Amino acid sequence: MTRVLGLVLCGVAAWGQKPSDADTTALIERSRQKALDYTQLLPDFMCTEVVHRSISSGGGSQFNDILTLKLSYSKRGEDHKLELINGKPTDRKYDELAGATGSGEFGGILRVIFNPASQAAFDWQAWKTVRKNRMAVIEYAVSAANSPYYLGHQGRKAIVGLHGVLEIDSETGEVLHLTYVAYDIPQQLGVQSAVSSVDYALSDVGARVYLLPVHSEMELRSPGVLARNKTEFRAYRKFSADSVVDFGVGK
Repeated sequence: MTRVLGLVLCGVAAWGQKPSDADTTALIERSRQKALDYTQLLPDFMCTEVVHRSISSGGGSQFNDILTLKLSYSKRGEDHKLELINGKPTDRKYDELAGATGSGEFGGILRVIFNPASQAAFDWQAWKTVRKNRMAVIEYAVSAANSPYYLGHQGRKAIVGLHGVLEIDSETGEVLHLTYVAYDIPQQLGVQSAVSSVDYALSDVGARVYLLPVHSEMELRSPGVLARNKTEFRAYRKFSADSVVDFGVGK
């Protein structure tokens, strides 16, 4: 891939034409600034996170469940409080569940890709139209040597490289869809492949509109096992005056 670095956006190519390297660079740099500013501009909020999980094994057995969580976000990060499993109340902890769990949709993965320290390589792919928006499709790759991204499995974790595709609004520079695929996965981690995607859309939070995740998917393959998660983010709302968020500090 060709690494491109920042210039000023000076125009947009006609539909179907590949933009100049300068225009591609400028759009990427605009997206970089949006991504690095993203979490600082978000309000403190809550939403309902619904995760449909399925795990299938080579022997043909399959396990399914539906998790309902209260997701709380502040500048200190994300807190996922598990409230229901298959519609029934539970006191179990989200991060102690067996099976695949995930986080980072609220800017974490965007920071990984766009942080200059990651030294991501970007390459133009195509134009497309999504919800009447003209989208630039850009490939990217972050090597394991520069990646801050950890992949965890069965109590083990390791830094891995990432590659994937960004779909960027050509007018605003905002990422509306992204994929990220792990590569250079250490054999001792016991993971053969890990593929994820996130869709973003405008959502109301406290009478203001913000670009927030609405859907994500994750697929984790290990020897003999395939785990899939499909997640929806619903009912965004600001913290109420009596809201309490416990991030487990000092525990």
